[in-house]
Amino acid sequence: MTRIIAPSILSADFGKLNHDIDMINDSKAEWFHVDVMDGVFVPNISFGFPVMNALKKRAKKTLDVHLMIVEPERYINAFAEAGANNLTVHIEASTHLHRTLNEIRKQGMKAGVAINPHTPVSLLSDILQEADLVCLMSVNPGFGGQKFIEKTIEKTQKLREMIDKQNLNTLIEIDGGVSLDNASTLFNAGAHVLVAGNTVFSASDPQSMIERLLHVG
Repeated sequence: MTRIIAPSILSADFGKLNHDIDMINDSKAEWFHVDVMDGVFVPNISFGFPVMNALKKRAKKTLDVHLMIVEPERYINAFAEAGANNLTVHIEASTHLHRTLNEIRKQGMKAGVAINPHTPVSLLSDILQEADLVCLMSVNPGFGGQKFIEKTIEKTQKLREMIDKQNLNTLIEIDGGVSLDNASTLFNAGAHVLVAGNTVFSASDPQSMIERLLHVG
């Protein structure tokens, strides 16, 4: 089964962003995970189009953009132009989710839907066929370095069953608290993509850590 590691740029050193981008380019990671926060939907503000433009110029791999913002549909075209390959919006923030996911696809991007830790995966049943990926938040969104919420493993298994029942190819992405302690369990539960921030960027050898996460278990 597909295994992808997506280092989170939120945990990079912005004083040497080009260095960290090149490190990921040269690593076994396949995606750059880009968290965009507005300080409204989540209690933090991250970055926007200036960082996206820097990534677009230098990154050689998939730009996996996660919008933790209100009214995400307002920015679909802008993120397409900024180089996003995947664009994920929250079910809790998108009033007309079906329309939004279809518009993301029309703009040539993979469409993703994210759900917060308290949101049951059953709410995704009627929208799964419109999504290329589902991002399960395994921490409360807004800040890096949080403790992994164990309930995510059960949610991953349930979501895998839902996807298989509908005979879909939807990818499952886990975002938050991913480490060597839980990576194998998450892959075995049905996850395809693991977002790793602090685990990668705080390692003495980030590229080696990416490879260890990828091949754990």
